[in-house]
Amino acid sequence: MVEKKKFFEIELPLINEKIELISANEEGLGGRSVKIDLTRRLRGKSLEAIFKIIYEQGKIIVKPSRLTLFGYFIRRMMRKSISYVEDSFDVKCKNATLKIKPFMITSQKVSKSVLNAVRVKAREEIQAEAKEKDYEEIFSDILQNKFQRNLSLKLKKIYPLGFCEIRDIFVVN
Repeated sequence: MVEKKKFFEIELPLINEKIELISANEEGLGGRSVKIDLTRRLRGKSLEAIFKIIYEQGKIIVKPSRLTLFGYFIRRMMRKSISYVEDSFDVKCKNATLKIKPFMITSQKVSKSVLNAVRVKAREEIQAEAKEKDYEEIFSDILQNKFQRNLSLKLKKIYPLGFCEIRDIFVVN
């Protein structure tokens, strides 16, 4: 006999939104992931969020898994006579290991030594800030632009940045 499927309302606490997913029962939702485009919500900042659904002890728990900046948004920021810095590294926070990929654009073309100094300082600052927080807090700060603003202000001392974003962040383990 075929089980009848129905809609289950799930709350995404990171973005304060409710969505409905279809399944035969609540246990069938466990292990699934949900992709949500946050472009309209963030006023044009083209960001995609992936949430992991976990079913434990009769409860549905939704945890953020990945935040990705769309490629066309970055290409739109690129101009002539500028330099860009990108990096990729693992960061250990309180309750998980994250892979973070920052992306920064300088206001003008600069030498490789300045770009390297910006990259090294960005890595140090991100690692220092991530040690103190759990990963859900970091995801929340990135959505509210607090994380990037703090990073940009610290990197401004080396060279002023025209654009400072976290291009991709996801939970490794």
